Amino acid sequence: MALTKVLVTVKTYPAISSKYDELVCTAGFREDGTWIRIYPIQFRKKSYDQQYKKYDWIELDLVKNDSDFRPESFRPYSHDSEIKIVRHLETDHNWAERKKFALGKIYYNLTELIAEAQNKNICLHWLFSNQPKYWTLPLKRLNENGTKIKLQNWKQSVCSLIYSNNPKILLK
Repeated sequence: MALTKVLVTVKTYPAISSKYDELVCTAGFREDGTWIRIYPIQFRKKSYDQQYKKYDWIELDLVKNDSDFRPESFRPYSHDSEIKIVRHLETDHNWAERKKFALGKIYYNLTELIAEAQNKNICLHWLFSNQPKYWTLPLKRLNENGTKIKLQNWKQSVCSLIYSNNPKILLK
C-alpha cells in the first residue's frame, strides 16, 4: 500500500499474544475520511518517538491484513516498520479539526446505518449492526485440548456471528 497517513482515533489496551508478546489494535481515518483499522502493532516495543497518541496523525507503510475479513483492516508491512508521528490535532476551536474527520458522516436513520454496517463493501464493520436478544460471553474459553485460549484466538469467530443473519451468540 505504501506510506499511509492515518489520524489515530482508537487505540486498544495492549493484548497478550503468544506469537508477538503484546499487541495493540489502532483505528482511525485516512486523509480522505475513510475508516482504517491497523493490527497488529507491537506498540510498547516501539521507540518513544514512535509511540503515538489518540488524535496524532501518523504515517506508516501498510499492507492489507489478509487474516481479517474486514475491508478496512491493514497491518504494518513488518513489525519493524517505522511509525512517523506527523502532528497532533489539538482541541482548539471546540475540537474543529477533529470534528472534520470524526463527524464526517452522521446517521439520522437507524435502518440506513444497520444496512450499511451489514454491507461488507462499506467500512462500517466496527459498528454493532444487529440487535441480539442476548449475549453469553464466557470468562474463559477452552480449546479442544482443554487448555485456556485467549479472546483474540476466537474473537473473529464471534465477529462473524455478529454479522450473520442470526444475531444470537451462544458461547459455552
